[in-house]
Order: sequence, then C-alpha cells, then structure tokens
Amino acid sequence: MTLDELERIVAARASAAPGESWTATLLSRGTDKCAEKFGEEAVEAIVAAVRGDRAALTAEAADVLYHLLVLLHAAEVPVADVMTELAARQHRSGLAEKAARGTP
Repeated sequence: MTLDELERIVAARASAAPGESWTATLLSRGTDKCAEKFGEEAVEAIVAAVRGDRAALTAEAADVLYHLLVLLHAAEVPVADVMTELAARQHRSGLAEKAARGTP
C-alpha cells in the first residue's frame, strides 16, 4: 500500500457515518481530536522503539501513518503537498536546514 492509496481510503471512509467508521468518527470530532490521536500513536511508537520491540514498532508505525493521514485530511492538506515539501528538501542538508531555522 502507498500513502496515496491510504489517502484515498481515508477520504472514502470520511464520508461514512460516525459509528460506522473509525475514520469518520475521528473526523467528526475535529482537527484537535485527530491531532491528539496522532500524538498518542506517535508516543506509542516511540515507546516501542525505545524498548527495542520491532513488532510493536511496526504496528505502531502503521497507526502513526494512518492517523497522520486522518489529521492531514482533517486539516485539508493533501499528501501531495507533503511530498512536494519533501522533494524541495531533498537537495538540502538536514543539518544546514536546521541551522537556518535556528533549531538546536
């Protein structure tokens, strides 16, 4: 599965009635709830990584990607925009970019 395919699935499920689809339920609760759920899943992925639990990290990473796409949908940000941003960064050093932003 690609991110584009997952984005299409999220969009299709967004039109379902809340209660019939977890995606629709999350989206009906608003962007704040979608962001909160994404954050929870990210923390769970971090914990799995720190524990060295590859199977749990794999499962949590899938949750992170799914919830990120739900959040992007809620915020009306297409995956294509994210990919365009990544492409623009491809020829810049991550270290140079961080230095330009003043990020420690």
